[in-house]
Amino acid sequence: MDQIIERPFDWITIGLLVIAVILLIRSFTLSNKLKKLRKSYSQFMDGTGVEDLEHVIIHLKQRLHEQEGGHVSLKQTVQSLGETVRRKKGNVGIHRYNAFEERGNDLSFSIAVISDEKDGMVLSGIHGRDQTFIYAKPLKEGQSKYTLTPEEIEAINLALRREA
Repeated sequence: MDQIIERPFDWITIGLLVIAVILLIRSFTLSNKLKKLRKSYSQFMDGTGVEDLEHVIIHLKQRLHEQEGGHVSLKQTVQSLGETVRRKKGNVGIHRYNAFEERGNDLSFSIAVISDEKDGMVLSGIHGRDQTFIYAKPLKEGQSKYTLTPEEIEAINLALRREA
């Protein structure tokens, strides 16, 4: 028993030896994992023409930034086109009627050509036996500085119903 007490350094040496063996085993395990990781990395990077992953990530980030800029530009273009389309005078309403109740057919007409903002014009043709008169009235927000007839108002309403 005196020998065990006199030689505590033997136990410390054995403990250190066990720790060294455990660390050696752990080192081999990590070495194998690192070898597999390098193999996977080499297969992943094979054929890309890039030597490290950092350059790939930087390149992808730059391309993403360019695409975001392109997306913003396209969005602005679409909004601009939408605004242009709304301002186009593409809503048309035609109302035919008989201007003179006692004779003739529905040969008179009112045509409204307006935008979504109700800007545009109304053309009215009053057909008589010997001649036809054509009148044009500008529209701003659905109103004209000239008096609108009920037939012209009907043509405007027909044009507005087509936009819906």
